[in-house]
Amino acid sequence: MGYVTHDLPFLSFFAAFMNSHPDNIAAIILAAGKGTRMKSDKAKVLHPLAGRPIISYVLATAVNICGRNIVVVIGDQADAVRQTVAEAADVWFAHQHEQLGTGHAVQCALTELPPNIENVLILCGDVPLITEQTLNSLIHAHLHAQNAVTLLGVDLENPHGYGRLVTDQRGRIIRIVEEADATESEKGISTINSGIYCIQRGFLEQTIARLESNNAQNELYLTDLVEIAVSNNAPVGMMRAKEPSEILGINTVADLKQVEALIGDL
Repeated sequence: MGYVTHDLPFLSFFAAFMNSHPDNIAAIILAAGKGTRMKSDKAKVLHPLAGRPIISYVLATAVNICGRNIVVVIGDQADAVRQTVAEAADVWFAHQHEQLGTGHAVQCALTELPPNIENVLILCGDVPLITEQTLNSLIHAHLHAQNAVTLLGVDLENPHGYGRLVTDQRGRIIRIVEEADATESEKGISTINSGIYCIQRGFLEQTIARLESNNAQNELYLTDLVEIAVSNNAPVGMMRAKEPSEILGINTVADLKQVEALIGDL
């Protein structure tokens, strides 16, 4: 199995001379969740963040990288999310009628991808601080290593709530374990999964149906694709993000205020 770990500084030079990627790369933005912890009737990705909907930040970054090769997965308040996104960009939509996990969301989106797409960037609609530079570097790392899956990781002093990157004795990623399913030992791992990936479309289509919901959340986890790749000797890579703040997700009002403060400091 091939394995490549990249740090952002070693790859940032790629973005300096690459203004765009081939038109065979698409982005899938996951934006179907209800966001019940926001304690609001408004869909989570539509909450205002510094005067703009949360999803608008991720969408703008994705457009700069992939143009209109973008599929937004909608679910909760689908019509409102669709209208907000459509007013900002010309993209495709996939409707996740039941929220059965991130793996299921990507399943819904795959059928909407244009036929020429060879690699897929998976993004979260509630992670607004992710930068174009980081995503460019992730894509280049993925293409350069010819990985089946390349994920964006980050080291956190307090990794609570995030999936942990489990490695073998040689430091190679063997799987991702979600917080709810992690043992006490695994919860001590400080390198976490950001939920952002670049994945070969062929691998994605061949393996997505193999996901199972035998976990604490009874959902189809996209993270399980890493373990499937490892078991099939498909190359898996990881790039560490330089700034942990880039992968902050918004799940609560407190998260929203934290990210809004960071935007104000930029």
